[in-house]
Amino acid sequence: MACVAAERTEIRRPQSEEEPYILCEDLFKIYKQEDLEVVALRGLDLKVNRGELMAIVGASGSGKSTLLNILAGLDVPSAGRAVVGGRNLLTMTPGDLVTYRRKEVGFVWQQTSRNVLPYLTAVQNVELPMILEGAEPGPARARARELLEIVGLGPRMNARPDRLSGGEQQRVAIAVALANDPPLLLADEPTGELDSQTASEVFSVMRGLNEELGVTIVVVTHDPAIANQIDRVVAIRDGRISTESFRRIVFEGRDAYVFHDEYAVVDRTGRLQIPKEYLERIDVKERARLRLAEGAVEVLPEDAGEEGRE
Repeated sequence: MACVAAERTEIRRPQSEEEPYILCEDLFKIYKQEDLEVVALRGLDLKVNRGELMAIVGASGSGKSTLLNILAGLDVPSAGRAVVGGRNLLTMTPGDLVTYRRKEVGFVWQQTSRNVLPYLTAVQNVELPMILEGAEPGPARARARELLEIVGLGPRMNARPDRLSGGEQQRVAIAVALANDPPLLLADEPTGELDSQTASEVFSVMRGLNEELGVTIVVVTHDPAIANQIDRVVAIRDGRISTESFRRIVFEGRDAYVFHDEYAVVDRTGRLQIPKEYLERIDVKERARLRLAEGAVEVLPEDAGEEGRE
């Protein structure tokens, strides 16, 4: 990392609370297909504070979308705890989960066609969730207009989806997800079908909503450039949290430099995942020697010899 003579450093970390808004402990999800079992989550631990904007990244099959579906109430964990706003999703009844999905969480899909109805205008799409919850047409229309103004689509509110660009459709989707004022917004690859410039604009909208409305936002993304715009990024590998990084802004005069400081995550049992490239660099395969040094733990190859012993 380049050295910068900084006048001031701002580290963007979530403010600690007595109880996290989202709390996952030793979370497992096992899918059964005939005689085959696929373990998507393997004892995952995660904390997210109320009002936080954070991203989850990981390779295909790492478990990130499975985690998001559990937090959305679309799937049920096999074991462990998944608590959102004091509600344990593992013990909720099917009826409770329906209520939770309708009132407590908004969801944005990657495919724009899953987020909006093609025969309704933008404002009608945003109104619909409120009407289904029993809202009067007048207040529903007023809130729909307000949300579309917030996401920058005021002039386009009477357009149907086929008259909107992909980025505009995702902005409508965000407004739809927030129609019933949920405290939590989840987005699964919301910019996966967009070009980099449009994707950046959509994430700017999310950041503005987070700051203006205080809604907690968790985004799954595979795009490192987008993840770099977010204050906290959690990486999942093989069904567990592997690393966590925090956005740091260094000010030098009138210039500002943005960095992400990355940390390996140690779970409640003392496990951590060492990046594959690190293990290859020191030629560690199945076993390693650990040596406690002053203020550090050294990881050495199995054949390091007596000098590798404590």
